[in-house]
Amino acid sequence: MNVSQDVVWDLGPGPGRRVNLLVLPHAGGSAHAYLDWADLLPAGFGLLIGQYPGRGARYAEPLPESVDDLVDPIVAHLPPTADELIVLGHSMGGLMAFEIVRRLEELGRPVLGLVASACRAPHLPNPSPVHPETLSDDELVAVLRTRGGTPEEVLDHPQLRSMVMGTVRADFAIDDTYRFTGPTRVLRCPVAAVGGDSDPVVPLGDLARWAEASCSKVTTHVLPGGHFYFQDDPSALLSIAVMAGRVQGEETR
Repeated sequence: MNVSQDVVWDLGPGPGRRVNLLVLPHAGGSAHAYLDWADLLPAGFGLLIGQYPGRGARYAEPLPESVDDLVDPIVAHLPPTADELIVLGHSMGGLMAFEIVRRLEELGRPVLGLVASACRAPHLPNPSPVHPETLSDDELVAVLRTRGGTPEEVLDHPQLRSMVMGTVRADFAIDDTYRFTGPTRVLRCPVAAVGGDSDPVVPLGDLARWAEASCSKVTTHVLPGGHFYFQDDPSALLSIAVMAGRVQGEETR
Protein backbone atom coordinates (compact mmCIF):
# COMPACT_ATOMS: atom_id res chain seq x y z
CA MET A 1 0.00 0.00 0.00
CA ASN A 2 1.08 3.57 -0.54
CA VAL A 3 0.70 6.20 2.18
CA SER A 4 -2.85 7.11 1.12
CA GLN A 5 -3.91 3.46 1.16
CA ASP A 6 -2.38 3.02 4.61
CA VAL A 7 -4.66 5.78 5.93
CA VAL A 8 -7.82 5.07 3.90
CA TRP A 9 -8.29 1.51 2.71
CA ASP A 10 -10.04 1.38 -0.66
CA LEU A 11 -11.73 -1.99 -1.11
CA GLY A 12 -13.56 -1.37 -4.36
CA PRO A 13 -15.41 -2.13 -6.45
CA GLY A 14 -13.64 -0.37 -9.29
CA PRO A 15 -15.17 1.42 -12.28
CA GLY A 16 -18.92 1.79 -12.11
CA ARG A 17 -19.16 2.55 -8.41
CA ARG A 18 -21.55 5.37 -7.68
CA VAL A 19 -21.39 5.69 -3.89
CA ASN A 20 -18.62 5.08 -1.37
CA LEU A 21 -19.24 4.04 2.23
CA LEU A 22 -16.47 5.38 4.49
CA VAL A 23 -16.26 3.45 7.78
CA LEU A 24 -14.58 4.82 10.92
CA PRO A 25 -13.63 2.17 13.51
CA HIS A 26 -14.44 2.11 17.21
CA ALA A 27 -12.00 2.98 20.02
CA GLY A 28 -9.07 0.58 19.90
CA GLY A 29 -10.38 -0.76 16.61
CA SER A 30 -8.62 -1.27 13.32
CA ALA A 31 -9.67 -1.26 9.68
CA HIS A 32 -9.18 -5.04 9.71
CA ALA A 33 -12.36 -5.45 11.76
CA TYR A 34 -14.51 -4.15 8.90
CA LEU A 35 -12.90 -5.86 5.91
CA ASP A 36 -15.76 -8.34 5.42
CA TRP A 37 -18.22 -5.51 4.80
CA ALA A 38 -16.90 -5.13 1.25
CA ASP A 39 -18.64 -8.38 0.28
CA LEU A 40 -21.96 -7.28 1.80
CA LEU A 41 -22.47 -4.06 -0.15
CA PRO A 42 -24.65 -4.05 -3.28
CA ALA A 43 -23.46 -3.22 -6.77
CA GLY A 44 -22.50 0.39 -7.20
CA PHE A 45 -21.20 0.80 -3.64
CA GLY A 46 -17.54 0.88 -2.75
CA LEU A 47 -16.04 0.49 0.73
CA LEU A 48 -13.46 2.82 2.25
CA ILE A 49 -12.15 2.23 5.79
CA GLY A 50 -10.20 4.74 7.83
CA GLN A 51 -7.13 3.41 9.62
CA TYR A 52 -6.05 5.32 12.73
CA PRO A 53 -2.39 5.78 13.72
CA GLY A 54 -0.75 3.15 15.88
CA ARG A 55 -2.23 0.12 14.11
CA GLY A 56 -1.75 -1.89 10.93
CA ALA A 57 0.70 -0.30 8.50
CA ARG A 58 0.55 2.83 10.71
CA TYR A 59 1.72 0.91 13.79
CA ALA A 60 5.01 2.81 14.05
CA GLU A 61 3.32 6.22 14.02
CA PRO A 62 2.82 8.08 17.32
CA LEU A 63 -0.36 7.19 19.15
CA PRO A 64 -3.19 9.70 18.71
CA GLU A 65 -3.52 12.41 21.35
CA SER A 66 -6.40 14.37 19.86
CA VAL A 67 -9.33 14.21 17.47
CA ASP A 68 -7.17 15.97 14.88
CA ASP A 69 -4.65 13.12 14.99
CA LEU A 70 -7.42 10.68 14.10
CA VAL A 71 -9.43 12.55 11.47
CA ASP A 72 -7.11 14.99 9.67
CA PRO A 73 -5.08 12.31 7.86
CA ILE A 74 -8.27 10.57 6.73
CA VAL A 75 -9.73 13.76 5.29
CA ALA A 76 -6.42 14.48 3.56
CA HIS A 77 -6.15 11.00 2.03
CA LEU A 78 -9.67 10.41 0.77
CA PRO A 79 -9.40 9.16 -2.82
CA PRO A 80 -10.55 11.42 -5.65
CA THR A 81 -13.36 8.96 -6.41
CA ALA A 82 -15.01 9.76 -3.06
CA ASP A 83 -17.40 12.40 -4.35
CA GLU A 84 -20.65 10.65 -3.40
CA LEU A 85 -19.92 9.56 0.13
CA ILE A 86 -21.76 8.11 3.11
CA VAL A 87 -19.76 8.26 6.34
CA LEU A 88 -20.42 5.60 8.99
CA GLY A 89 -18.73 5.45 12.36
CA HIS A 90 -19.22 3.01 15.22
CA SER A 91 -18.96 4.09 18.87
CA MET A 92 -16.02 6.53 19.05
CA GLY A 93 -15.94 6.22 15.28
CA GLY A 94 -19.33 7.95 15.14
CA LEU A 95 -17.76 11.05 16.69
CA MET A 96 -14.89 10.84 14.22
CA ALA A 97 -17.44 10.50 11.41
CA PHE A 98 -19.16 13.65 12.65
CA GLU A 99 -15.86 15.53 12.62
CA ILE A 100 -14.97 14.28 9.14
CA VAL A 101 -18.36 15.24 7.71
CA ARG A 102 -18.17 18.64 9.37
CA ARG A 103 -14.73 19.28 7.90
CA LEU A 104 -15.70 18.04 4.45
CA GLU A 105 -18.73 20.33 4.43
CA GLU A 106 -16.52 23.24 5.43
CA LEU A 107 -14.29 22.38 2.45
CA GLY A 108 -17.29 22.47 0.11
CA ARG A 109 -17.45 18.67 -0.23
CA PRO A 110 -20.96 17.71 0.92
CA VAL A 111 -21.69 14.08 1.74
CA LEU A 112 -24.83 12.03 1.16
CA GLY A 113 -25.28 11.17 4.80
CA LEU A 114 -23.82 10.31 8.18
CA VAL A 115 -24.59 7.04 9.98
CA ALA A 116 -23.73 7.16 13.69
CA SER A 117 -23.70 3.67 15.21
CA ALA A 118 -23.86 3.16 19.00
CA CYS A 119 -22.61 6.68 19.52
CA ARG A 120 -23.82 9.57 21.66
CA ALA A 121 -24.68 12.85 19.96
CA PRO A 122 -21.51 14.95 19.67
CA HIS A 123 -22.79 17.75 21.90
CA LEU A 124 -23.22 15.36 24.85
CA PRO A 125 -20.66 14.34 27.46
CA ASN A 126 -19.57 10.73 27.43
CA PRO A 127 -22.20 8.76 29.41
CA SER A 128 -19.79 5.85 30.00
CA PRO A 129 -16.22 7.15 30.34
CA VAL A 130 -13.53 4.52 30.79
CA HIS A 131 -10.78 6.60 32.46
CA PRO A 132 -8.04 4.36 31.05
CA GLU A 133 -5.34 6.27 32.93
CA THR A 134 -6.73 4.84 36.18
CA LEU A 135 -6.92 1.21 35.04
CA SER A 136 -4.40 -1.59 34.93
CA ASP A 137 -4.14 -3.65 31.75
CA ASP A 138 -6.24 -6.41 33.33
CA GLU A 139 -8.92 -3.92 34.36
CA LEU A 140 -8.97 -2.41 30.88
CA VAL A 141 -9.29 -5.86 29.33
CA ALA A 142 -12.32 -6.44 31.57
CA VAL A 143 -13.90 -3.29 30.12
CA LEU A 144 -13.22 -4.51 26.59
CA ARG A 145 -14.80 -7.87 27.35
CA THR A 146 -17.92 -6.15 28.69
CA ARG A 147 -18.29 -3.92 25.65
CA GLY A 148 -17.41 -6.56 23.05
CA GLY A 149 -15.81 -5.89 19.71
CA THR A 150 -12.32 -7.13 20.55
CA PRO A 151 -11.60 -10.77 19.60
CA GLU A 152 -11.18 -13.01 22.61
CA GLU A 153 -8.08 -14.56 21.04
CA VAL A 154 -6.44 -11.12 21.18
CA LEU A 155 -7.42 -10.50 24.80
CA ASP A 156 -6.31 -13.99 25.84
CA HIS A 157 -2.89 -13.82 24.12
CA PRO A 158 -0.36 -11.83 26.19
CA GLN A 159 1.71 -10.66 23.21
CA LEU A 160 -1.28 -9.68 21.06
CA ARG A 161 -2.93 -7.98 24.01
CA SER A 162 0.17 -5.91 24.72
CA MET A 163 0.22 -4.77 21.08
CA VAL A 164 -3.28 -3.23 21.29
CA MET A 165 -3.21 -1.78 24.80
CA GLY A 166 -1.53 1.44 23.69
CA THR A 167 -4.10 2.21 21.01
CA VAL A 168 -6.97 1.26 23.31
CA ARG A 169 -5.73 3.62 26.02
CA ALA A 170 -5.10 6.45 23.55
CA ASP A 171 -8.51 6.12 21.88
CA PHE A 172 -10.48 5.87 25.11
CA ALA A 173 -8.70 8.94 26.47
CA ILE A 174 -9.93 10.90 23.43
CA ASP A 175 -13.42 9.40 23.55
CA ASP A 176 -13.77 10.10 27.29
CA THR A 177 -13.36 13.83 26.90
CA TYR A 178 -14.67 14.61 23.41
CA ARG A 179 -17.55 17.04 23.29
CA PHE A 180 -18.41 19.34 20.40
CA THR A 181 -19.01 22.84 21.70
CA GLY A 182 -19.80 24.56 18.41
CA PRO A 183 -23.24 25.52 17.09
CA THR A 184 -26.09 23.02 17.06
CA ARG A 185 -27.36 21.67 13.75
CA VAL A 186 -23.93 22.39 12.28
CA LEU A 187 -24.23 19.62 9.67
CA ARG A 188 -26.20 19.95 6.44
CA CYS A 189 -26.47 16.26 5.58
CA PRO A 190 -29.06 13.73 6.79
CA VAL A 191 -28.12 11.65 9.82
CA ALA A 192 -29.15 8.12 10.80
CA ALA A 193 -28.44 7.28 14.44
CA VAL A 194 -28.42 3.51 15.04
CA GLY A 195 -28.05 1.61 18.31
CA GLY A 196 -28.69 -1.64 20.13
CA ASP A 197 -31.70 -1.97 22.39
CA SER A 198 -29.57 -3.40 25.21
CA ASP A 199 -26.45 -1.28 24.74
CA PRO A 200 -24.90 -0.67 28.20
CA VAL A 201 -22.63 2.10 26.90
CA VAL A 202 -24.86 4.51 24.95
CA PRO A 203 -28.42 5.17 26.22
CA LEU A 204 -31.05 5.27 23.50
CA GLY A 205 -31.89 8.84 24.49
CA ASP A 206 -28.39 9.88 23.50
CA LEU A 207 -29.06 8.56 19.99
CA ALA A 208 -32.19 10.68 19.59
CA ARG A 209 -30.26 13.82 20.38
CA TRP A 210 -28.41 13.54 17.08
CA ALA A 211 -31.36 15.68 15.95
CA GLU A 212 -29.38 18.58 17.43
CA ALA A 213 -26.42 17.93 15.12
CA SER A 214 -27.93 18.51 11.66
CA CYS A 215 -30.32 20.90 10.00
CA SER A 216 -31.35 18.07 7.66
CA LYS A 217 -33.44 14.97 8.37
CA VAL A 218 -32.35 12.87 11.38
CA THR A 219 -33.71 9.36 11.95
CA THR A 220 -33.19 6.95 14.85
CA HIS A 221 -33.04 3.18 14.41
CA VAL A 222 -32.99 0.67 17.28
CA LEU A 223 -31.79 -2.87 16.53
CA PRO A 224 -31.56 -5.93 18.80
CA GLY A 225 -28.33 -6.30 20.72
CA GLY A 226 -25.69 -4.59 22.81
CA HIS A 227 -22.92 -2.14 22.03
CA PHE A 228 -21.67 -4.26 19.12
CA TYR A 229 -25.17 -5.28 18.04
CA PHE A 230 -24.03 -5.84 14.44
CA GLN A 231 -21.11 -8.13 15.21
CA ASP A 232 -22.76 -11.37 14.12
CA ASP A 233 -24.76 -9.83 11.28
CA PRO A 234 -24.06 -6.30 10.01
CA SER A 235 -26.68 -6.53 7.25
CA ALA A 236 -29.32 -4.41 9.01
CA LEU A 237 -26.83 -1.62 9.73
CA LEU A 238 -25.48 -1.69 6.18
CA SER A 239 -29.02 -1.64 4.78
CA ILE A 240 -29.65 1.63 6.66
CA ALA A 241 -26.45 3.08 5.23
CA VAL A 242 -27.20 1.91 1.70
CA MET A 243 -30.74 3.27 1.81
CA ALA A 244 -29.44 6.64 2.99
CA GLY A 245 -27.10 6.76 0.02
CA ARG A 246 -29.73 5.77 -2.48
CA VAL A 247 -32.40 8.17 -1.22
CA GLN A 248 -30.13 11.15 -0.89
CA GLY A 249 -28.34 10.35 -4.13
CA GLU A 250 -31.61 10.40 -6.03
CA GLU A 251 -32.63 13.67 -4.39
CA THR A 252 -29.41 15.38 -5.40
CA ARG A 253 -29.34 14.16 -9.01
